[in-house]
Amino acid sequence: MAAPEPETPPRRRRFGLLALLVALAMLALALHWISQPERVARLILAQVGNALGLEITSSGASEYRLRATPMLTIRGVVARKPGDATPLLRADRIRLELPWSTIRARGADLTVRRIELDAPQLDLPALQRWLATRPPSKEPRLPTLTDGLRIVRGNVAGDGWRVEQIHVDVPSFHPDRAVRARLLGRFATGELRVPFDVRAALTRPAAQAGLGVVGNVNVLSPPWTMPMRTRLSGRLHNGANGIGLDGMRVGADATYRNGETDLAFTYGLAGPLRVRDGTLRISPLGAVVYGSGAVPNLQGTGAFAFGDSLNLQLDGTLSSWPRAWPALPSPLGESISPLPFALDYRGRADLSSRTALKLRRDTTDFDGEFRLPAILRWIDTFDRASPLPPLKGHLSTPKLEIAGATLEGVEVEFGEDETP
Repeated sequence: MAAPEPETPPRRRRFGLLALLVALAMLALALHWISQPERVARLILAQVGNALGLEITSSGASEYRLRATPMLTIRGVVARKPGDATPLLRADRIRLELPWSTIRARGADLTVRRIELDAPQLDLPALQRWLATRPPSKEPRLPTLTDGLRIVRGNVAGDGWRVEQIHVDVPSFHPDRAVRARLLGRFATGELRVPFDVRAALTRPAAQAGLGVVGNVNVLSPPWTMPMRTRLSGRLHNGANGIGLDGMRVGADATYRNGETDLAFTYGLAGPLRVRDGTLRISPLGAVVYGSGAVPNLQGTGAFAFGDSLNLQLDGTLSSWPRAWPALPSPLGESISPLPFALDYRGRADLSSRTALKLRRDTTDFDGEFRLPAILRWIDTFDRASPLPPLKGHLSTPKLEIAGATLEGVEVEFGEDETP
């Protein structure tokens, strides 16, 4: 007969029971903790903030889902550089869908199903201040978005300008494939508004990749508007002198409209585009305009900058005096020589400030200035207004023939009169 097994000592049973109770308590605490999305959101934001050198907080109700494809929604997100009073990013809502395979990979796999942002507000100067503190690194790893990216009611604020009501729809995003997107929004500064609806294509999301954009853009500066069909191309640039485009080319078929006036023309711009410290620059800049009627044909080179004000310098040539403009007196009117010009504008973005202008034909010189709104009003009504445009400046010519009389050594002072 076998001897009976010794009974488990009461002490061992008590230890096993205690361990089970501790495990159950820990499980209950864990379930209680993960049942509160705000805590999960704070933990994730803290980890992301530590990795990026940012303070990231959320103030709205958060939620997550673990079944099927895990999803995390965070509301009231604010991200700022430590010690910076201005957040570089705010968002009403950020929604992130991550496959389980990505979560288990712990960073080795950056596949994301979808990202959505509601009302993100990006402060460009604050973003660039943060970027300046980041250590130099190799080309960053980019995620794969199998179901794309969607942004609604976005806003980008520069220095004296903003792009508002931004809607972006990217069907899918892969680091080594072409990317396509639709972008809608409205550029705004002062009273000027420029709504746009364009489609963009990128050969791949990397430096020096080719970018193409085509769509509708409309410049609104009451009482006139200028709708245009625009095409843009270039290569992405990211360097110490800013972000932008190399080899940028812009072409557009535009129409200036004001009341009963419709002036159609085509223009082109070319040059390296840079954005740094909230200012957009194109230098050197090449420009051409092909017009008819009151729009002259011209070409020129110079520089363009736009930040808290707009600066434009252009040296070029008018190929001829437009036939729709009032006829020049003899012998200027008979000359077929081109008209070299130098234009310098520094002021408001709607081009309402004074523009300096130097114009020459043969031995005749004009040195003065004008305001574009006054010139546009004169163009709109010059069939019944003064034959002289509203200019201010000095004209000198060795000879003029007026009403059958020949004048020599002519010096003319123009006084600005903005009334057509």
